[in-house]
Amino acid sequence: MSKTRIAFIGAGNMAASLIGGLRAQGLDAAQIRASDPGAETRTRLQAEHGIEVFEDNAQAVADADVVVLAVKPQVMKAVCQALAPALGKHQLVVSIAAGITCASLQAWLGEVPVVRCMPNTPSLLRKGASGLYATAEVSAEQRDQAQTLLSAVGTVLWVEQEQQIDAVTAVSGSGPAYFFLMIEAMTAAGEKLGLSREAASQLTLQTALGAAHMAAASEHDAAELRRRVTSPGGTTAAAIDAFQNNGFQALVDKALEAAAQRSAELAEQLGK
Repeated sequence: MSKTRIAFIGAGNMAASLIGGLRAQGLDAAQIRASDPGAETRTRLQAEHGIEVFEDNAQAVADADVVVLAVKPQVMKAVCQALAPALGKHQLVVSIAAGITCASLQAWLGEVPVVRCMPNTPSLLRKGASGLYATAEVSAEQRDQAQTLLSAVGTVLWVEQEQQIDAVTAVSGSGPAYFFLMIEAMTAAGEKLGLSREAASQLTLQTALGAAHMAAASEHDAAELRRRVTSPGGTTAAAIDAFQNNGFQALVDKALEAAAQRSAELAEQLGK
C-alpha cells in the first residue's frame, strides 16, 4: 500500500474509521482522498486526517487505485450510476455497504473489479471483524490491497462464495447486537438477584471482556474452555444446564438463520 491511492465515496463513521486506521499504519495523507456532500463532514475529516476532500465524487476518484464505496445502501444505485463514467476498469471498487451484491454494483458501474465487504460496528474502535468476497476480475495485488484496507480496523476473513456474505452478516455483522442483548439480560438478572444496576453492569461488562480475551488467547476452542470452568454439580453447571434445557442452541440457530435470510432478502430488494 506504500504507493496505493485510495478514494472514499462517503465520509461517515466507517469511512472515517478506515481512514484513521490507514493513517495509524503509516499511510501518507497524500494517498487518501474522500468525497461527501456535507461541508461539515468534509471539514472535520480534513482537519483530523490532513487528507484532500471533495464535494464531487468524480474528482475524488481521479487517479485512484482503490475506490471505497461507503454510502448508505439506499442511495448506492444513484451514486454508482453517476460515478460510472469517471471509473476505469483498472480501478478496484471496495463496497462496505450492507446488502448490495457484486452483480448489482457491476450493473451500475460496469465490469470493474469489485470486493464486497461486511464489516461490523466494532470496526469504529479498530476491533472489527470483516468478511470479504472478490469477483473474478480482482487481481492478487488488488486482493492484498482490500485486505490491507480492512485490516486497518480489525480481523479480515475471505469467503469463496458471495452467498456466504449473508452468513458473515448473521455471525459478525449483526453479532455485536447479540452480545449487547446478553449483556443487557445478565445485567437485569443481576439486579433481580440483589445487585445494584451499576454493580451488575460493571461485573457483566468485565466478564464479557475477560471471556473474549481468554477465548482469543487460548489454544482451546470455546467448548473446551466452557468445560474447564464448569465443575460437575457446581454453580456454573446449574446455569449451563438451564441454558441448554431451555433450547439455547436451537434459539441461536434460529436467530442467525433469520439474520442470514433477511440479508439475502435485502440484497434482492436493494439491487433492483
